[in-house]
Amino acid sequence: MTVSQSHGWLDGLQEAVWLVDETSLLILHANATAQRLVGLPVAEMVGTPVLRLASTPQDMAFWGESAQVVADGIHSHTSLLRADGTLVPVNRQVTRVPAEVASGTVFMLTMLDRSVQESTERELETLLSELRATLDSAADGMLVCSLDGRVRAFNQRLAQLWNIPRDLLVRRDDAAVYAHMEAQVENARAYAERLAAITREPMQESTDILVLRNGLVLELRTVPQFSQGRPVGRVYSYRDITRQTEIQASLRLAARVFESSLDAIFIADSQHRVLRMNPGCERLVGPSAKSFEGCLAASLFGGGSDAAFMEQVLQGWAKEGFWEGELWLPRDNGTYCAVQLSWVALRDDEERLVQSIGFMRDLTLQHAAQKRIEELAYSDVLTGLPNRLLLSQRVDTAIQGARQSDTGFAILFLDLDRFKIINDSLGHPFGDRVLQLVAERLQACLRQTDMLCRLGGDEFVIYLHGGDAVVAESVARRILDDMLKPFMLDSMGFSIQCSIGMALYPQDGATLDDLIKQADTAMYRVKERGRGSYGFYQPQMNANLLSRMQMEHAMRQALGLDRMAVHYQPQVNMATGRITGAEALIRWTDPEFGAVSPGQFIPLAEESGYIVTLGAWVMEQAVREAAVWMHSGMPIMISVNVSALEFRQPDFVDRITRLLAVHQLPPTLLELELTETILLQDAQEMEQRLRVLAGLGIGLAIDDFGTGYSSLAYLKKLPIHKLKIDQSFVRGLPDDDGDRAIVSAIISMGRAMHIEVVAEGVETETQQAVLLQMQCDHYQGFLCAPGLPAQEFRAMLARPLPLNARGRRSSV
Repeated sequence: MTVSQSHGWLDGLQEAVWLVDETSLLILHANATAQRLVGLPVAEMVGTPVLRLASTPQDMAFWGESAQVVADGIHSHTSLLRADGTLVPVNRQVTRVPAEVASGTVFMLTMLDRSVQESTERELETLLSELRATLDSAADGMLVCSLDGRVRAFNQRLAQLWNIPRDLLVRRDDAAVYAHMEAQVENARAYAERLAAITREPMQESTDILVLRNGLVLELRTVPQFSQGRPVGRVYSYRDITRQTEIQASLRLAARVFESSLDAIFIADSQHRVLRMNPGCERLVGPSAKSFEGCLAASLFGGGSDAAFMEQVLQGWAKEGFWEGELWLPRDNGTYCAVQLSWVALRDDEERLVQSIGFMRDLTLQHAAQKRIEELAYSDVLTGLPNRLLLSQRVDTAIQGARQSDTGFAILFLDLDRFKIINDSLGHPFGDRVLQLVAERLQACLRQTDMLCRLGGDEFVIYLHGGDAVVAESVARRILDDMLKPFMLDSMGFSIQCSIGMALYPQDGATLDDLIKQADTAMYRVKERGRGSYGFYQPQMNANLLSRMQMEHAMRQALGLDRMAVHYQPQVNMATGRITGAEALIRWTDPEFGAVSPGQFIPLAEESGYIVTLGAWVMEQAVREAAVWMHSGMPIMISVNVSALEFRQPDFVDRITRLLAVHQLPPTLLELELTETILLQDAQEMEQRLRVLAGLGIGLAIDDFGTGYSSLAYLKKLPIHKLKIDQSFVRGLPDDDGDRAIVSAIISMGRAMHIEVVAEGVETETQQAVLLQMQCDHYQGFLCAPGLPAQEFRAMLARPLPLNARGRRSSV
């Protein structure tokens, strides 16, 4: 019997196999898969040195070792140089096995083509990098970063492989995470240099092997992440390959291979009847596997004696020696399993069919992964709702139908009111679960023909099939009513309010983008008017938005064009009638808009974030002017309003300190007026910042006290020096009993807590008299003077007036 005959079973393997003489290292035999892999006939390979298959220095060195070293075997990834000059990545293993044709042993070299596997992995990794929900289902550790290195996403497998502590992940400290990972690598310096090299090449894909201090061996693969053809980040995947060095080490003899193969294998006779199945095949087929022995192999696939199927197999055998394709394998429970079948014919020297071997691979997981990827491409990861892509397809179909049937539909844009408070106070994971509950409740308000889509964050879009204004309004009312019902999560009850804007096709827009834009505009107007309601889009809304844009643009130009000014309104000691302080008030006069009320442009500045710039400018002007008064021998306290956004700036305290130093103004002559909402946000950080300011000697006042979330708790806890009674309560004095009670209570509370009280908006001597009787400390208002330009205010300081004359002279 020839070597070829004795090893004919090797041709049925999906791995490429060579048998190598131990002494001469000459190839004794190669199977058909090896012939296809190398691109050379088996006859040309037999008798040639095995070094012919070595294409890397490492492979050359390995075969140059002693026979004993080679006998110890190797199992690794390498490359094979094909006859056509191309390099093929392979999974290579060398083991010593008994020779079947003579006494002694030979080396068995096996290689598995990894080209398709690597290509598939790259494709899946690229897709998965765009679908964050699949990260945690991946077997590999995944890390997604932006081009500047900021961590955008990771999965739990990454934390497991790198042993990253939970508290470190919660802190969201990218630098600390990178430092922890670097500390886990055995060669930290080389690791850091390699990461730096990868970062410098944003288009480069790379593969590296990392050895961790705990003994794990990781394969690091990095690929760029693209958006619109440009690299926007990088995906790092870490695979644990520690155990892969021993995979398939047990493949020595044909029987051993048959029994231990991960593939399902069956052997059929020359009449195509099943002779035997390996354990993998029995598991795949199910409990009824034994009943197929002696039956036609085609019956495994429900074909019985299907002549057409066997004709295809026979044609494949005649042409290439094997047939390959995907089939559905019936299971005992009535389901079907997708399998990849490679059915190989074994022939004798006279080319007569002796046996055939079928290799089956379960494709269930692969098909499930593909299905999952397709689902994620059209659905929102968090809620499972349709995403904008699927909504766009649905609306395009509706538009085509509407053109033929002359029917329309409605688009609703829904935004949750103040949802940021939930995320900030209870955390984003809790907020995500709330969004899931909201999605379920919204879905229950719609018909099957409608579609609910989550755009992102707390924004939802609803497509109402065939909906007109009446239907849209009915659905909006239903949603608002249902959303007012309490939610319950983790034994916590809470309510959520939403605002809804509505647009109708075709009158409000011809495309989905137009309709969403118009509905968004309508929703924005609802929020402006108080939230928690709904409204239809009106063309005038865009005109109003244009006016707002023009005013915002003019506001941003005003500082540079000297159209802003700071005026000062006196604060008067109630008992002595002397001016003890002044509040800095910003004023804006525009050539187009005229004198713009602060009540009109301050909210616009806060909404756009420009309030930080305005506030810093007012602060600098006020501190400079107060320093001028002091150096002129008229030191009084200057009071400046501070917005919540400005107060939260990291450099706020440092900036105030520098201003005082530059203008040589004592901190005791500066007072900051804060709103109560500042004290309720990030309470610990705000308390620390307030104590630093108070420690410097800067005064702290609560503006518009009584109109917000007034709390005795923070008055007791924080270093507050002054309360300012809102003018809405002063206006009703002395006749309104409610206003009298509120003002009296605030003054009494201030005196009890040793906090000074200032009444705002005092316009009449009667109001002044009532406040004096209540023992209020200070007042400000038109009774003394409106806000005055700096020069007029300075002149007013130079000629102090008696208390009973201020009301008459202040209006001059």
